[in-house]
Amino acid sequence: MTAMPTPTEGAPSAGVGDGHDLRHHGDAEVRDDGSALTDLAVNVRAGTPPEWLRERIAASLTGLAAYPDGRDARAAVAERHGLPVERVLLTAGAAEAFVLLARALKVRRPVVVHPQFTEPEAALRDAGHSVDRVLLREEDGFRLDPAAVPEDADLVVIGNPTNPTSVLHPAALIAGLARPWRTLVVDEAFMDAVPDEREALAGRTDVPGLVVLRSLTKTWGLAGLRIGYVLAAPETIVELERAQPLWPVSTPALAAASACVSSGALAEAARAARRVSADRAHLVAGLQEFESDGVRVVGPAEGPFVLVRLPRAALVRRQLRGLGFAVRRGDTFPGLGEEWIRVAVRDRVTVNGFLLALDRAVTVVGG
Repeated sequence: MTAMPTPTEGAPSAGVGDGHDLRHHGDAEVRDDGSALTDLAVNVRAGTPPEWLRERIAASLTGLAAYPDGRDARAAVAERHGLPVERVLLTAGAAEAFVLLARALKVRRPVVVHPQFTEPEAALRDAGHSVDRVLLREEDGFRLDPAAVPEDADLVVIGNPTNPTSVLHPAALIAGLARPWRTLVVDEAFMDAVPDEREALAGRTDVPGLVVLRSLTKTWGLAGLRIGYVLAAPETIVELERAQPLWPVSTPALAAASACVSSGALAEAARAARRVSADRAHLVAGLQEFESDGVRVVGPAEGPFVLVRLPRAALVRRQLRGLGFAVRRGDTFPGLGEEWIRVAVRDRVTVNGFLLALDRAVTVVGG
């Protein structure tokens, strides 16, 4: 069946839409009383940043008296994707890029494809836009149906691979959404966790209106540093840059950007992506053992996390916390309800401990 666009009325500033808390993120699960839990709620790769990256960042601290100069980092990102520097904008994480897009672009009918990362819609609403949603369906595997996107939408936002569904949409299918009058925003924050980055659109210049967002915080463990970038046509980059404050990316973040797009770092990221793929297969196989308990895993999963449906998920999450594990609630994502959780991929030892805890939690809740 075809996913249908669902309009949302008004533009509330609190980041809440249709009862969904668009400002809730996985880090809320491991703050304060959750700080001692094993973290399967946040999608940052465990064991990062690596020592060599910490050393590069630390070395940059000697230059803190000078204002940040992003030219070298911008050139390094451009070279990494085979693009001219005019097509690159460095940002304080991908989240800043969503704010810039919402504030700088003059759009009439923005559409966000859900379930996905909620910051794009929250940023659009905060900028005063009314936002239409295209809700992908569980029975379709949360896969993109291009026909569901309104033809007159002049801004379309989609994640690939999508957070939280872990669905990897074909690049050709997404590119088919492009129109001469449309800005097509593709959030590729987790693409470097996909082996060979297949289905990536980063670096493409033949897709009209394409804007690709990348994050360096997930694979490299830099969520506290805030570094990402935008790849787009030069005229779009100019518009976004005008909306940025002066010196938006710090000197340490610029050093990290240059380091993370080096050939050695790309090779390390590729190895990490293969490990994530193997560890994810182990996690999915373990979760599938709970099918008789009503547990369902969305697949095939391609990101560093999996989306899981299970009965009485809120109670199971509470039991898991008591057993030392934090997972991400799913009901804050438009298109999902209280029966969903998202689980980050971790190493096999951690996953095995989680599966044992899940067995106990399901037994207690079911009993």
